[in-house]
Amino acid sequence: MRSLKPSERADGAKSDFGERPFATLMTLARHLWPDGRTDLKARVLLALGLLALAKLCNVSVPYFYKQAVDGISGAEAAWLLMPAIPILAYGGARVLAQAFGELRDAVFARVGQHAVRELALTTFRHLHALSLRFHLERQTGGITRAIERGTAGINFLLSFMLFNILPTLLEIGLVCGILAHFYGFDFAAVTFITIAFYIVYTFAITEWRIKYRREMNLREQEASTRAIDSLLNFETVKYFGNEAHEARRYDASLERYQRAAVISQQTLSLLNIGQGLIIALGLVAVMLLAARGVQAGELTIGDFVLLNTYLVQLYMPLNFLGMVYREIKQSLTDMERMFGLLAEREEVRDAPDARPLAVTRGEIEFDRVDFSYDARRAILHGVSFRVGAGAKVAIVGPSGSGKSTISRLLFRFYDVTGGRILIDGQDLRSLTQSSLRAAIGIVPQDTVLFNDTILYNIRYGRPDASEEEVREAARLAQIDGFVSQLPDGYRTMVGERGLKLSGGEKQRVAIARTILKGPRILLFDEATSALDSHTEKEIQAALSQVAANRTTLIIAHRLSTIVDADEIIVLEGGRIVERGRHGELLARGGKYAGMWARQQEAEAGQARAAAQASPSPPGNAPAAS
Repeated sequence: MRSLKPSERADGAKSDFGERPFATLMTLARHLWPDGRTDLKARVLLALGLLALAKLCNVSVPYFYKQAVDGISGAEAAWLLMPAIPILAYGGARVLAQAFGELRDAVFARVGQHAVRELALTTFRHLHALSLRFHLERQTGGITRAIERGTAGINFLLSFMLFNILPTLLEIGLVCGILAHFYGFDFAAVTFITIAFYIVYTFAITEWRIKYRREMNLREQEASTRAIDSLLNFETVKYFGNEAHEARRYDASLERYQRAAVISQQTLSLLNIGQGLIIALGLVAVMLLAARGVQAGELTIGDFVLLNTYLVQLYMPLNFLGMVYREIKQSLTDMERMFGLLAEREEVRDAPDARPLAVTRGEIEFDRVDFSYDARRAILHGVSFRVGAGAKVAIVGPSGSGKSTISRLLFRFYDVTGGRILIDGQDLRSLTQSSLRAAIGIVPQDTVLFNDTILYNIRYGRPDASEEEVREAARLAQIDGFVSQLPDGYRTMVGERGLKLSGGEKQRVAIARTILKGPRILLFDEATSALDSHTEKEIQAALSQVAANRTTLIIAHRLSTIVDADEIIVLEGGRIVERGRHGELLARGGKYAGMWARQQEAEAGQARAAAQASPSPPGNAPAAS
């Protein structure tokens, strides 16, 4: 199984952050010391002060312990008069060390959580700013997993880099200085060499085993993505009876994750055993030196206890330091993909001098538009047409002719590769995307709703709308009567992707949402193609009411819905092959007339089949002979 290189992200793309951890840490430091937030900076300084006090108290604990031991053993006669004083000081120092540590964490909590929130929000906004192409090519489960792990890694780094690694290094320096000053260079040297060897060993083994951890994360993400993808397509799985197939695919991912997790755990055990051995050897060496000093009368029993306490107290955070380093490496690994998402370039960006769209008439013009998703295959070739203010223009054609591409270009999900698109004479590329999309309302073929209430989904068209305005939009979309009959009314939950509603009901919610938005330009992207004939007529009536006095562009599949269009454009192979009104195109006997004939024949066949399937009325039964 191939392991990932440090410069690779979990999704296979390159990332500079694995090769430049310092850059990652500097990015986090900016959020630790945010510009314009004096209150947060003050909290950081206060937390550092509490950190220093906690460490000073912690270093004094072994000293009071030594005094108590010497006092009790008679080595320090003065302490015999008041043996409780060093004991009380020992207890007080321990309590203060813990108290200052807890206060430090409480003070810094707001800084850490603010940083996590800001980075998560920045990533979320950036994902919404990326192109449609990115979201079509990426798997949602993997992206959300990357954000969750990335924010968790950021939280860990912000907390532990500042309040575990820095204090541990400070304590190592203080202890080595105390040992060298009071007990001689040999004690300090053994302690320092042990710590240095421990750190080098920890870093080396962790660097070696990080590839196995990466592999484990990749396989876990793969399993999670497959599970989410399968559950989102629950109905499709049931349609084809592929539950066993999906279980096999999921289990294959789990098996790969299991193998990677076992190797990761085995290497972790090797790391822990080595760390324990190094600490034990260092502790034994120092205690042998101390025992020799006691036998020679150079040290007291209290000194022996002090040295042991210092080392145990020092090695405890050292052991924790090993865990922290492992977690830091893991956090950096987890953050690589999140920072990789932030590094994704926005394909469609507002120009530096972009201005808001000023809609005066609502006229749309496609001027010699060329477009391709891939440079090797063109989709549109020199497409030119105009939708006058308040006019209704329909675009028809076979699958793959470029109809839906036109709607995506109008919303500027992509920029044209040739030509230009204008609204009231303004090139879309010179406008802000937010103002452009605010001026256009869409009723798509596949209406996807949020897993929230009907009220929320309609109000999504204008989040600040009142409930009465929502109800008025629902009445115009002919869905208010249906909603009113529901037990929870407008508070009814629609389910994942709106699955609790029928196709027609979802389309009416989409229409109500667009009415509430109140755009000057409307786009109907095959809004009724997936509905039955009866529902289609009802929806079509609602759409006609909504489109009155608005510029309307219709991407149509069923030609019967566009017979009243001011102009019908026929696309084939990304080119306009015919254009005109319904009657004119039928009279020409060309592509449109052929499409119309085929659809009429298909609808007539469906009607005959339905008539034959329905039972004969009793009055028409043949008389008995």
